[in-house]
Amino acid sequence: MRALFLAALIATSASAQGPLPRTPGTPYAPRSIPDRIVLTAGADPSREMAVAFRTDRAQAIAQAQIVLAVDGPTLEREARTIAGTTRAIDSANGSANYHHVRFSDLLPDRVYAYRVKGAAGWSEWFQFRTAAPAFRPFRFLYLGDTQNGILTYASRVIRQGFAAGQIALTVHAGDLAAQRDDLDHDDEWGEWNQAGGYNYAQVPQLPATGNHEYVDTALPDGRESRKLGPYWPIQFALPANGVDPVKPTTYFVDYQGVRFIILDGTAALDLGALDAQTRWLDATLAASRAQWNVVLFHQPIFTCARPNDTEALKAAWKPIFDKRRVDLVLQGHDHCYSRLTAEAGRAAGQAARAKGATQGPVYLVSVTGSKMYALNDRARTQPDRTAEATELYQIVDVGEKRLSFRTYTASGMLYDRFDLERGADGRNRLAELPQSLPPERTCRGNIGPDGGVCVARGK
Repeated sequence: MRALFLAALIATSASAQGPLPRTPGTPYAPRSIPDRIVLTAGADPSREMAVAFRTDRAQAIAQAQIVLAVDGPTLEREARTIAGTTRAIDSANGSANYHHVRFSDLLPDRVYAYRVKGAAGWSEWFQFRTAAPAFRPFRFLYLGDTQNGILTYASRVIRQGFAAGQIALTVHAGDLAAQRDDLDHDDEWGEWNQAGGYNYAQVPQLPATGNHEYVDTALPDGRESRKLGPYWPIQFALPANGVDPVKPTTYFVDYQGVRFIILDGTAALDLGALDAQTRWLDATLAASRAQWNVVLFHQPIFTCARPNDTEALKAAWKPIFDKRRVDLVLQGHDHCYSRLTAEAGRAAGQAARAKGATQGPVYLVSVTGSKMYALNDRARTQPDRTAEATELYQIVDVGEKRLSFRTYTASGMLYDRFDLERGADGRNRLAELPQSLPPERTCRGNIGPDGGVCVARGK
């Protein structure tokens, strides 16, 4: 029944807009060896991780092996075989099974090796390190919308981010795939997995849903609505610690002194799930004992491309971010870059910092894929730094008293940087470091920042 439901959902979405284009060469048919292997963190990643992977239908059950890593080629000797759950899906690339396996009762701060089973045999061995049980410095990678041009363009940005080294986990701010207006859905998810490659199998991924993770559907009375697309619940084995009615898309993870809270902006705005998430957000932050709190969702509170801010989310969530002293708010959706530290504008923020003012939440918007939107009028004066027509990735180094945030362009050029420094009073102060940065990247009429035609379109 589940497979029939997923197939019907895909067919309904495709028929509404006609046949979707395919990736050249149709390389994404399910095979007898596993692919689309994605590691995700448990709520306590010092004790639990999970993996999702795909096979053809010949592999009817979910199986993985895991072992404490050793330094010789004898991993099989003490490996444990663990069963999981399996869901079927029919796609343009053929019938497939998606499998979830959870690794629990792990030891903190240890390296584990694991592999997953297909009908023709096991995958290669992958390795991950469980989180330390208490605070320890680490580095994470933040990616905005990959969504369009995933393999063609976004892949080089993703790989450049991992090449920075020592990435402990990756956070995605939604719209990982377009799922409505670019390629066939299964091809898009094939490209997304290929773009990250083995990194997605070894580094825990923390994704948020965007509006493009949803598909359009018709209610019995003829009204249009949204439904979570078929790939999200099978592509990621996420912690089940969120809030009803959006438990598959809300969750939190405590990683070495940082509480990451993932929200679903689409369900909040369009599906009546704002109040439930707002209460859960407040309670989850109130219960946090983490050194730092980071919130991740798709639709930005302060927009850099759209005419208006996301007022419903601003009214409900911003007071909680302020009250609970959230440190970073990571978002996507606008297909431009924005770092905003003061709603009153960049001049007001700079003046306040010059007087020693403490810093509230820092709001970030970024984009990794090829679709670009033009900056709105407010973006010229409100955010501290912006960019348009620019693919980006962000590296965040977490220290006990300092968060160091660095934004890089696709070619690896440092584009933005700041530190959040925790004072003896427990409050943050933002330091814009003296190292020179390149001029802000904006289009000048029809000319883009790289000299060609501006690819950013207005919203």
